[in-house]
Amino acid sequence: MNKLIQNLNLADDFLFAKVMSDKVICKKVLEEILNIKIQEIKMPEQQKVIDLVLDSKSVRLDIYVNDEHNTIYNVEMQKSSHKNLAKRSRYYQGNIDLDMIQKGEDYEKLRKSFVIFICTFDPFNKGRHIYTFQNRCYEDSTLTLGDETTKVFLNTKGELNDVNEEMIEFLNYIENSTDDYANQAKSQLVKEINQKVSYLKSDKSLEVEYMTLYERDKEKFKEGHEQGLQEGLEQGIEKNKIENAKALLDILDDETIASKIELPLETVQKLRTEILSQ
Repeated sequence: MNKLIQNLNLADDFLFAKVMSDKVICKKVLEEILNIKIQEIKMPEQQKVIDLVLDSKSVRLDIYVNDEHNTIYNVEMQKSSHKNLAKRSRYYQGNIDLDMIQKGEDYEKLRKSFVIFICTFDPFNKGRHIYTFQNRCYEDSTLTLGDETTKVFLNTKGELNDVNEEMIEFLNYIENSTDDYANQAKSQLVKEINQKVSYLKSDKSLEVEYMTLYERDKEKFKEGHEQGLQEGLEQGIEKNKIENAKALLDILDDETIASKIELPLETVQKLRTEILSQ
């Protein structure tokens, strides 16, 4: 069954990136989340890829923008609950920093930055709508490190009265991106975002783009699934060979076992050594 663009909500990476490519909306969302004023948002860079070295893991960022002070804002939509989300934010922050400066350059070139995760689950199970982290002194919590890095985690499932009504309605809209919700919402930000969402969902060229990406990703998943099944089968066969070899150690010599079971002689010899050492 094909997934239509009309069925998407703002929690979907594709729709989220398209909405946040609107500089006006992007600016207002950042201002609401961080409770700051931004004069200008420079051209958003959707799906920025940071590839530091050829053999490193590339980092694909959902939304990566600068303001008039060259402060960097990275916004990520997170639908899957990962126990290592905190370390993932650290990894993103580190790669953003390394992307800013070249080897041997002065650290003063590192700019103020925010890494923001919008989660459709509570990442810390404390019921908050927002969790903001900065590096502080353990012995004196009033003393900040001053490295100008901030990590923010938003939770659409928040329960506490820790943010204003505008933020609550925005977070609710993430997973309920409908005209019905937007019409009854008081938030002007939600209404403005919903206008953009409605426009995008009616754009036929965008629907073709989404379906092309959807089919491509589905094919990649299928290929990965088939590869995983094949690897699992091969691992199962290998495990079975090991068990059969172990059963023959008291009966046959290593060379004969290796030949009959089709295992490398070194593997059989290692098995015998392990059994004897037990």
